[in-house]
Amino acid sequence: MAVSKSQVLVGALAGAGIAVAAMAGASLHGSPLGADGFGRLIKASTEPVVASTPGAPLSFADIFERVSPAVVSIKVTSKVDVSALRQGQGFGFAFPFGLAPQGPGGGGDDDSDGPPTDPRRAPKQMSSGSGFFISSDGFIVTNNHVVNNADDIKVVLNNGKELKAVLVGRDEGTDLAVIRVEGSGFPYVNFEDRARPRVGDWVLAVGNPYDLGGTATAGIVSAYNRDIGEKFVDYIQIDAPINRGNSGGPTFNLSGQVVGINTAIYSPNGGSVGIGFAVPSNVAKTVVADLEEHGKVERGWLGVQIQEVSPAIASSLGLKSDHGALVAVVTPDSPSAAAGLKQGDVILAFNGTDITKLRDLPHLVAADAPGAKATLTVWRDGRQVPVEIKLGEMPNTPQVASAGEEAQPSESHSQAMGLHLSPLNNDLRSELHVKRDVQGAVITQVDNGSIADNLGLSRGDIIMSINQQPIRSPQEAADKLKDIANSPNKSALLLLNRHGVTQYLGVELGKNQG
Repeated sequence: MAVSKSQVLVGALAGAGIAVAAMAGASLHGSPLGADGFGRLIKASTEPVVASTPGAPLSFADIFERVSPAVVSIKVTSKVDVSALRQGQGFGFAFPFGLAPQGPGGGGDDDSDGPPTDPRRAPKQMSSGSGFFISSDGFIVTNNHVVNNADDIKVVLNNGKELKAVLVGRDEGTDLAVIRVEGSGFPYVNFEDRARPRVGDWVLAVGNPYDLGGTATAGIVSAYNRDIGEKFVDYIQIDAPINRGNSGGPTFNLSGQVVGINTAIYSPNGGSVGIGFAVPSNVAKTVVADLEEHGKVERGWLGVQIQEVSPAIASSLGLKSDHGALVAVVTPDSPSAAAGLKQGDVILAFNGTDITKLRDLPHLVAADAPGAKATLTVWRDGRQVPVEIKLGEMPNTPQVASAGEEAQPSESHSQAMGLHLSPLNNDLRSELHVKRDVQGAVITQVDNGSIADNLGLSRGDIIMSINQQPIRSPQEAADKLKDIANSPNKSALLLLNRHGVTQYLGVELGKNQG
């Protein structure tokens, strides 16, 4: 089939992101339709094509020329995180951060193949990222993971000049940090203060990929409110290519304002596949202001570990919907412990705002100040109860529950629903890396095709409680499971410790199979 010149023109221009009208009965200048309109072939204009909307620029050169002097490369010297290096690059979310460790054996000045024996000669790694000036007196925004654990931070300006920087403050919760260089009169950019770009609007990312220096990539806003597992950020998703070294660099709108800070990518190999994530400017502005003033961000804190309410869990608790946040662990000596929150409670609302998604709760709590009083609406024992709580300040490091004296279980083994259960003795604790404050019965085997197998239970799971009743022995667990399987309501709520994480699992048990 022959291809007309007009079709070639349409394909070429459309591939460059320019909307073109052809074969549609309208001229490229948008003149009115003729009398026989839709059947007519319109010849391409010989005049330059001008984008019909500001969302499709022919060039980003003017924007880049204006904003690039404010974007910097950041070079960091830090100790090698051996455990992180061993993890490698898997398929999933990754920080597009920097370069591999340099030096013999993968580590700075250490020539040995094994770990250094002298801590003063710990292996070093050089890595790189990006950042940008937000004031003329030297304040720079970047990612926390770019400068975390840094022994030395250097900033390379757009003109190639290198300056030493110091850390002002950092925030792990949003992966943002502020550093500063000495001097004044630096070119800087502002955070977006107008209506944010819409999905489909053009954006320009500027940074330091692969330590190459100032580089611009363009794309569109792909989506908002992306949850990639971070506590306090709903990310902007963009398709502008983001690679290692782009971390901490800005994404601009067409007015040259910062709409996001590039933080993570979704990639099978560590390189860009067109799915990048940026901290939105409205979050960044607040966090950066706190870091400049206080060096940290103060957030409210409940002191609970929560999980989603699945339909099965909702059914077992008598809830009509699967909304809310299920309390899996209450941290000792926390605000929640003081307020009387219990394991198994479902937090339905915070200060009158419903918890429709699990992430709603940490966002709402963190937005409140430490010391503020709040009211939780909690589902407990089949009814709603109000719980008054005074928020604490979120600690920088997770608090670990203290280990009490271990009650030694009896050495008995039991079976139920295809589960083989054993007591949690010292050998199993060591094998499963279980803390001494965890009590329950260990699943040592799951029969193929059994009820337990179909429910997703697996070897190594520890059943801590069944329907909110603590489990102290394998026989107790087996008896409770059999009783529930033979009852009219076969729903059970199991509290498991799985790979060191405490979580609830709602299950529907069939007829007892011994």
